[in-house]
Amino acid sequence: AGIGKYVAMDLARRNARTILACRSRERGQAAVEEIRAATGNPAVVLRLLDTASLASVRAFASAVLREESRLDVLVNNAGVTGLPFAITSEGLEQTFATNYLGPFLLTNLLLG
Repeated sequence: AGIGKYVAMDLARRNARTILACRSRERGQAAVEEIRAATGNPAVVLRLLDTASLASVRAFASAVLREESRLDVLVNNAGVTGLPFAITSEGLEQTFATNYLGPFLLTNLLLG
């Protein structure tokens, strides 16, 4: 939803292979179908990613590196605000993990 979806829409309009990295399979798949229909680009795909989980970030990055021949652009757009204090299963504060640690790790894992 929001800015991330519109960035993905613009990339798809430019005929780019576009990977939507989403926490929710249902919302992500709905966005994929909407973007495909609006742009006519069939190369829009969904991959699940929860940036609050470093294990999820590592699995996502590993899959991208294994499945994609190249990565030209990475848009880190995930973020949360106003959540009550919570600790992830990995012992990290949830907002900090989602907004900073996860995207930082993802970027570093994908750097070639």
